[in-house]
Amino acid sequence: MSKKYETIYRELVHKITNQVYPVNSFLPSENELATAYGTSRETVRKALASLLENGFIHKIKGKGSLVLDFDKYAFPISGLTSYRELDNLFDMHTQTTVLQLKKANVPQASFHLDSTEILPATYIQRLRTVNGEPIVIDSDYVLTSVVPEISRAVAQDSLYHYFEQELGLKIGYGNKEFTVVPATEEQCAILKLTPNSAVVSVKGITHLQDNTLIQFTESIHRADKFKFIEHARRQSI
Repeated sequence: MSKKYETIYRELVHKITNQVYPVNSFLPSENELATAYGTSRETVRKALASLLENGFIHKIKGKGSLVLDFDKYAFPISGLTSYRELDNLFDMHTQTTVLQLKKANVPQASFHLDSTEILPATYIQRLRTVNGEPIVIDSDYVLTSVVPEISRAVAQDSLYHYFEQELGLKIGYGNKEFTVVPATEEQCAILKLTPNSAVVSVKGITHLQDNTLIQFTESIHRADKFKFIEHARRQSI
């Protein structure tokens, strides 16, 4: 079950992205939000801190929380967020199609593994379509040593939800590698791109909180439809 501040955070994000609170306007005060949501100011502060961290607002002393311009099709660089979570948060109305679901070893060269390192996995390839346009090809290798089986229904829905809510696993951390590469012939066909188009490849390796390796991922994004952002704040060192 979500914590109260997380629920408030998601509702405020929904209102910001749907311009209930337009860009350059101010959110209601902490007291007003606490009254509206029937909670404490401390809970509201936690929700606002999440908005601040993720680039939705900027705090101005004596004025409040200023709403910043935010592109709902801009993926955050940091953080481990599932596609379904982003879809629900930003009302993208994505359709997911499972293209492949089979047993396969993690490709060593693609993820800079030693050639002797054999990692059996379940391979899932999914296409994300928004407003009838193919946008992203997600390829996931989930280690069978951690998750022995994945059904098509799970692949169609959310892997993270299955890991965390059904299996009780706790996602811990990961890394991401971003490169711009020419699309393969297969990728051009799936994403309806002209030959030799550029795509953005995002490769990731995910661990559980106990450091167990669980997943290798490569997402191929159409360069003309998505951009990636990191909201940075000045910190002196």
